[in-house]
Amino acid sequence: MPLSKGGFSVAVDIGGTFTDITLQDPASGRAWRAKTPSTPADPSQAFLTGVRLALAAAGVDEGAIGRVLHGTTVATNLILEGKGARTALLTTRGFRHVLDIGRQDIPRRANLYAWIKPQRPVPPSRVFEITERVGPGGVVLEALDEASVEVAAEACRREGVQSVAICLLHSFAYPAHERRVAEMLRAALPGVAVTASVDVLPVAREYERSLVTILNASVMPAISTYVGRLAERLEEAGIAAPLLLMQSNGGVAGAAAIRRAPAVTALSGPAAGVVGAREVAQAAGIGNIITVDIGGTSADICLIKDGKIGLTSQGKVGEWPLCLPMVDMVTVGAGGGSIARVGDGALTVGPASAGADPGPACYGLGGTAATVTDAHIVLGHLPPELLGGRMRLDPAAAAEAVQAQVAGPLGLGLHAAARGILAIADSNMVGAIRVVSVERGHDPRDFALVPFGGAGPLHGCALADLLGIGTILVPPAPGVLCAEGLLAADLRAEFQRAMPVAGAPDAGVAEAVLVELRAEAARWFDEERVVAADRSCAEVALMRYEGQGGELAVVWEGDAAAAVAAFNAAHQGLYGFVLAAPVELVTLRVEATGQLPAPVVAPPSATGEVVAGRRTVHFAGGVREAVVLDRAGLAPGAKVAGPAILTQLDATTLVAPGWTAAVHPSGALILRRG
Repeated sequence: MPLSKGGFSVAVDIGGTFTDITLQDPASGRAWRAKTPSTPADPSQAFLTGVRLALAAAGVDEGAIGRVLHGTTVATNLILEGKGARTALLTTRGFRHVLDIGRQDIPRRANLYAWIKPQRPVPPSRVFEITERVGPGGVVLEALDEASVEVAAEACRREGVQSVAICLLHSFAYPAHERRVAEMLRAALPGVAVTASVDVLPVAREYERSLVTILNASVMPAISTYVGRLAERLEEAGIAAPLLLMQSNGGVAGAAAIRRAPAVTALSGPAAGVVGAREVAQAAGIGNIITVDIGGTSADICLIKDGKIGLTSQGKVGEWPLCLPMVDMVTVGAGGGSIARVGDGALTVGPASAGADPGPACYGLGGTAATVTDAHIVLGHLPPELLGGRMRLDPAAAAEAVQAQVAGPLGLGLHAAARGILAIADSNMVGAIRVVSVERGHDPRDFALVPFGGAGPLHGCALADLLGIGTILVPPAPGVLCAEGLLAADLRAEFQRAMPVAGAPDAGVAEAVLVELRAEAARWFDEERVVAADRSCAEVALMRYEGQGGELAVVWEGDAAAAVAAFNAAHQGLYGFVLAAPVELVTLRVEATGQLPAPVVAPPSATGEVVAGRRTVHFAGGVREAVVLDRAGLAPGAKVAGPAILTQLDATTLVAPGWTAAVHPSGALILRRG
């Protein structure tokens, strides 16, 4: 294994507002948790601050740590903010404008007549053509002209690029040209990061493949620097344990693999939260859940049916398709830091966020914008202190911000304005929940809602009421669940390749491709030092009807007829019909998993100190007195009728009137209406 099975495990998830840490003793299952404000200028500072807080709580030193797991949004933020490295694209002659042409579709909620294509991550002035041509099936139509590569390298040097993406036509069927170009560029441009599409996404569709390769190249220098700096900081702190980073697919990988393909971390933190939510739900005997991870900036929503986390290759980050295997989720700009603004007489909430610095007005750090968190303060949903008393809130500043930014301009009372802020934020999240449920043929009433993140349990009852959901599951540590999910993740990687030519499934042709993919998986297992007993692989076929533009993934077991039958069944289940058309095999994928030691979960214990006071809370139905309870004092079996506020280190749970919360033996809260 890449790490010792002994020693403490520490998991760190860095978000836009807070950094969450969980330290666990694998022998006893006991866990210590910490939460600290993020440090956007240097995320590693908050990383180490949080680790030290958790170590101090446990009473152990840095030498006790045997495994470090990390979820990061560095790659995501670089892509969303357009702050990646200055990148060039090398492509086949005649395909210089592949990015500008893109696709004919527009975003589903955009105005058909007003929408303008966003600026591409690489302008035409930094797209350079290479003389070569490979046809469908991998037939070389024109040999690689190495002189054209040298000309392109000189152009990259003149443009001062920091990274280069290589995406040649049909390279997934014949990768030799791309590999030779990459070799020449690394020799000609020392210090410049070079990414070839065959090493990132060797599948069909030039636009998507080009974009993924470009985005990977653009974040590679920053991610390499970040991972290197973090490793140095850990070593300086006396932590010698290996560093594993979360990927978008719900698994972790070593630092070397992340440096080669950093784009796989684009949904790193949210994916860990989904893994953690599934583990909590399974411990409570619930298989069908809808997760809502509400942090400081965004809300990430995922549907899990029968305990299975779905993957998609049609994901997006911001405006760009990122067709790498990732947890199938939808993200909206609705979080605790989302800013409420009034423009043209209308109130909007998000997607802009106050972040960690200066943060919401109630943080007292200089922020003046009204946020979702400020609305909760005004309505009495939050206690006056967070993080176990380490962070005091300023209710007066929150009220002033809501009054000045929302209530005054709209002519509303203070509490009506605060309720309006929350209603819009909730509506935005409900729309995203319907995308992953109703629009895919699932009735949300058949699922339990799992709200987590620092702000999630504050919105659980409101979201469930809007959706007609009757059961809510609040994890034992909802505010740090992304960190908890890291502890439950296994090593994981996907190796995929498009068929040379899409057509009727042929077991012999497929086997030849799978032999190569299995070899890639074996090399990855060796690099991560996974022993044979902990290795497993699943083989997947991406198939479609002839003429369709998208594929469905089905299990591949070497039988072409069985795969076609499975595809027809999947199509029937998703769309309600099958077509009398030929079925094509487009792509094969090997999903490799290296099993890590499963965390032991310690049974919950109660302190017995429960009642912390009472608060006046403003609900839509009127003003109510709510009991304030310390969640740590609630023993399994305890029941609490709303209205109630349950406080803990990492989050606050609001039990609305008409709801009752019960403590499950696993430590989770089960809320039911009535």
